[in-house]
Amino acid sequence: MGLKEIAIGGIYFSPLLFYALFGLLLAMLLRTFLHRLVGHRDLLFGAWFDVSLFVTAVAGIAFLFSAAD
Repeated sequence: MGLKEIAIGGIYFSPLLFYALFGLLLAMLLRTFLHRLVGHRDLLFGAWFDVSLFVTAVAGIAFLFSAAD
């Protein structure tokens, strides 16, 4: 498994914290791109779309980083 804690200054952090931060940035970029491409009126249930995009981005990043180990 590729989920090993990361030590920064003697404090251990879960890698999911960093995956979530990267996922948030990726989801924001994808959301902006999709809103410009499709338009914000055509995307139904905006909050559910944002949450699902974030979860998908975090899962994808976690898969990519854990597959690299």
